[in-house]
Amino acid sequence: MSPPPPTPTDPAWEARRRRDGIAAFLTGVTASFAFFAFFPGLPHVIDWGAIIVSVAVGGLVRWMWLAHVTKRELRGRESRK
Repeated sequence: MSPPPPTPTDPAWEARRRRDGIAAFLTGVTASFAFFAFFPGLPHVIDWGAIIVSVAVGGLVRWMWLAHVTKRELRGRESRK
């Protein structure tokens, strides 16, 4: 069972979480585009399939990173109590 997310009463936490999410999404999209563009054996063409998969990978990386950051923040809050 996953822990509940932190409350949105802390604007600094929300800003950091949003910034981290954007950075994780862009990292995932860039890595996926690089894979499709430079991996040997694949056609070196970015088509609609590569774009859709890259956006999906970016969303997955964002989701995983935010889950990690949220768990870390909750553990930090519990240890400070």
